[in-house]
Amino acid sequence: MPLFEVRKATPEDAGTILRFITELAIYEKAGHEVEATVQSVTSSLFGPNSVSQAAICERDGVPVGFAIWFFSYSTWLARNGLYLEDLYITPDQRGSGAGRLMLRHLARIAVEKGCGRFEWSVLDWNEPAIRAYEAIGAEPLTEWTRYRLSGAALETFAAG
Repeated sequence: MPLFEVRKATPEDAGTILRFITELAIYEKAGHEVEATVQSVTSSLFGPNSVSQAAICERDGVPVGFAIWFFSYSTWLARNGLYLEDLYITPDQRGSGAGRLMLRHLARIAVEKGCGRFEWSVLDWNEPAIRAYEAIGAEPLTEWTRYRLSGAALETFAAG
């Protein structure tokens, strides 16, 4: 039986996190969009102004996945929520229970911190992930559409 451990990420994990970010982006058909560097991962996750946290999943001491999350806020609940930005498990460890372990780790953090929600997004074509999420009792939100401003559009709007 594999021995998995989830631990808090440290600045020394920045290279591993960047590798996982890149692998995830390639899986999501967006590898060309990765702008992150070891330096930017280090400063954004572990610097004094960081609002995000990260965890590493290891199997027998070898990193096999990561999660990055931050706390959001629900005005209706008047409570924080935990938003999972990214969860990635290496292809050779998918189906091993590592992803479920990471999700449970984050669910426990959400409960310990008094969060009213634990949320994330998934690409609509990612059937293996959708099946895994539904297997733990997660439900898709169908009434909300996510919007995004980024890059030049964000800068133009902010300047306008």
